[in-house]
Amino acid sequence: MSINTKNYEFIRNKLLNKEEIALLDVREEDPHAQEHPLFAANLPLSKIEFDAYGKLPRRDVPIVTLDDGEGFAQLAAERLIALGYPDVSVFAGGVTAWKAAGGEVFKDVNVPSKSFGEFVESKRHTPSLSAQDVKRMLDAQEDVVVVDVRRFDEYNTMSIPTGISVPGAELVLRVPELAPNPKTKIIVNCAGRTRSIIGTQSLINAGIPNEVNALRNGTIGWTLAGQELDKGQTRRFPDVSNKTAEEAADRARSVADRAGVKRASLADVKLWQGQSERTTYFFDTRTPEEYEAGHLPGFRSVPGGQLVQETEMTAPVRGARIVLADPSGVRANMPASWLAQMAWDVYVLDGLNASDLTEKGTWKPPLPVLPKVNLVDANTLSGWLKTDSNTIAIDLSTHANYIKGHIPGSWYALRSQLTEALKQIPQVDRYVLTSNPSELAYFAAHELEKLTKAEVYVLDGGTQAWVKSGLELEKGASHLASPPLDRYKRPYEGTSVDPKAMQAYLDWEFGLVEQLGKDGTHHFWVL
Repeated sequence: MSINTKNYEFIRNKLLNKEEIALLDVREEDPHAQEHPLFAANLPLSKIEFDAYGKLPRRDVPIVTLDDGEGFAQLAAERLIALGYPDVSVFAGGVTAWKAAGGEVFKDVNVPSKSFGEFVESKRHTPSLSAQDVKRMLDAQEDVVVVDVRRFDEYNTMSIPTGISVPGAELVLRVPELAPNPKTKIIVNCAGRTRSIIGTQSLINAGIPNEVNALRNGTIGWTLAGQELDKGQTRRFPDVSNKTAEEAADRARSVADRAGVKRASLADVKLWQGQSERTTYFFDTRTPEEYEAGHLPGFRSVPGGQLVQETEMTAPVRGARIVLADPSGVRANMPASWLAQMAWDVYVLDGLNASDLTEKGTWKPPLPVLPKVNLVDANTLSGWLKTDSNTIAIDLSTHANYIKGHIPGSWYALRSQLTEALKQIPQVDRYVLTSNPSELAYFAAHELEKLTKAEVYVLDGGTQAWVKSGLELEKGASHLASPPLDRYKRPYEGTSVDPKAMQAYLDWEFGLVEQLGKDGTHHFWVL
């Protein structure tokens, strides 16, 4: 198929003019993280069908696919066109051509948000304390409250001693009751820098009377100082009184107004949900538990702190409209204030009542019609694997999910690397694809059929169906037919990171403001 191409100037003009553009890096996350343009959102070829309708809600949005010469951009463009997106082009020459044209490239993931955090600190000199200073305060049992603004699972893995899990958007609502005495000092931490900078500045912007400091360089700084982290902690923020909630709502609304956040009504939402000429994202910024108990139809659960940290993951169309919902107002207005400073067209939904939250459960991404495939149930597959050496299961889940648990004897493969993976997997008469989520295997089945003369089946319900049938899983990194490129190893994740990698990550973050200046397309500003 012949696909149109676009160049550096086309992308740059779209960004400078604040026009809608989806620049999609369709490589796996690890190669994406090695180098990419600032606003290139990672949407891997392996998951195009699974992600497209939810992340690219406007079908005629201008889309440009990007790789670095592997051929993935062409394949992704063809798949997007087949899914009903008419305005799809390939970036000519890939990342190499971007650099040759003078374009700046960035390392790591969530770069727009991380560079914005560094930009905020450079403009506002957000106060921070060293790991050694904070440890001395804790050892002396000073009147200090440590709040950890990461996701709860990150906090649970490793945390600062005495730290309490208060994900970023909850800070302005929860801190007044965690530290009712204005003389209590607040220490805000994350794994590295971004979320603690934004969290600290959020409390300062909202006028919290306490002294607030970021833990400089987060758990990385703590570890590099030779200090011990806690593991497995479960301390969470408490509920707050109506009075506290009302005061927090006023504080958050004031910050949002100062940042130029726009207001929306339910009537606006209804209009925009049916609008085809503009991309609009609808996000519920409360905790996942609150969302599942009841939410507005059409809104996706994206807790506000993570939305500010990982904006391009959920909103890959730069220049789109974003609408945030939270009945309390706080968890929408505070993230909205930051998104506005990141140059998003952001609205907060007003007048929201509990009776409006008519949908329950988790968010389910909108998917295209699943291809027709040969299905097999879990018990039948179990029988095949036990009695027939000519059957092999191939797991297309993420590498992390595969390690946590997979069908015994199955092989891990990346869909984008299927041709190479088959050279590692024994040749048999029957292959059964499985995945978590189960739909990924459906989309890969016909590709596998073109690569082999064997029968190809899909496990009905995926790996979850295997578990529900009472069948055992195998754990570990056995039978890897593809390298684990789907996940970039963050230098701040886990408890066994090389100190040199931690320091290199900090050095990289310190250089982001200079890179922003070279790129020149961000439109960031700071209150």
